[in-house]
Amino acid sequence: MIIDCHGHYTTAPKALQAFRARQLEAFKAKVAAPHNDELVISDDDIRQTLEDNQVRLQQERGTDVTLFSPGAGKMAHHEGDVKVSHQWAEVSNDLIYRATRIFPKSFVGVCQLPQSPGVPPANCIAELERCVTQLGFVGCNLNPDPSGGYWTDPPLTDRQWYPLYEKLVDLDVPAMVHVASSCNPCFHGTGAHYLAADTTAFMQLLLSDLFKDFPTLKFIIPHGGGAVPYHWGRYRGLAQDLKRPPLPELLLDNVFFDTCVYHDPGVQLLTKVIPVKNVLFASEMIGAVKGIDPETGHRFDDTKRYIDNVPWLTDEDRHKIYYENVLNVYPRLGAALARMNS
Repeated sequence: MIIDCHGHYTTAPKALQAFRARQLEAFKAKVAAPHNDELVISDDDIRQTLEDNQVRLQQERGTDVTLFSPGAGKMAHHEGDVKVSHQWAEVSNDLIYRATRIFPKSFVGVCQLPQSPGVPPANCIAELERCVTQLGFVGCNLNPDPSGGYWTDPPLTDRQWYPLYEKLVDLDVPAMVHVASSCNPCFHGTGAHYLAADTTAFMQLLLSDLFKDFPTLKFIIPHGGGAVPYHWGRYRGLAQDLKRPPLPELLLDNVFFDTCVYHDPGVQLLTKVIPVKNVLFASEMIGAVKGIDPETGHRFDDTKRYIDNVPWLTDEDRHKIYYENVLNVYPRLGAALARMNS
């Protein structure tokens, strides 16, 4: 089995964004928001938007299961207020749940959190718990910058995050550290903000003793870890200069990297620098980069090809990247797969 740990419902029916527009318009006008049940999406709508897109690409590319979450950029935690974010997370997660029910062998849910700038992350606990215990989700997307590119909240290592981390540990689910859209004109969303956030999150963790407090907490840093593998020597050197433990001891029992890197040299670098046990297969298909690479004739986000092309990876290595590592990082996934195949 090949498990893609990083998928978003980027092809969701247009009614979802129409509802979001109404919600934000109501917030600006200071009138009541539309009720959740005013979002009308049929099962056929969901089926059509996935059969023609993610499900088709799974079949064409030889992948089996995708850990599926709401569109990352469209989380837009900087829009509205905490009440708006809570409703938006709820309807978005409910739509993911419906997708997992319609395509139970293709998708397992990962949730959006109702974050909002300046609001304690503990506010997210109820929605996280609902998604995990009631909807069967196996993880969440955690935005390290709910301000949308202005970084006004404390770093991920600040104690304000601890109540949420306690719940993640209690539920035995990991968090993918994933920003949403950028409202800062200095930072393009997917080309700058995403990759800079991945790199920033890693450095925050390097500077902290977070995992002494939470030894079983797990984070996935997506998009190959941003600049981290490319500058691994810099981070090793910084850790040494700052009298921190070596990176494998400090971080690599808790921090993992996905393969959303869109060319052969990038994936080769990732798998040469980062231990195989810390690499999870992912594509973020129909996400940041949707086109065909003119140099290869294949889509940029067909990341399985890159892993298959790495000459030094053994069959055992690939099995770990495609399957074993994802199961280890997402402890609830094994039970979800068992239900899927029962």
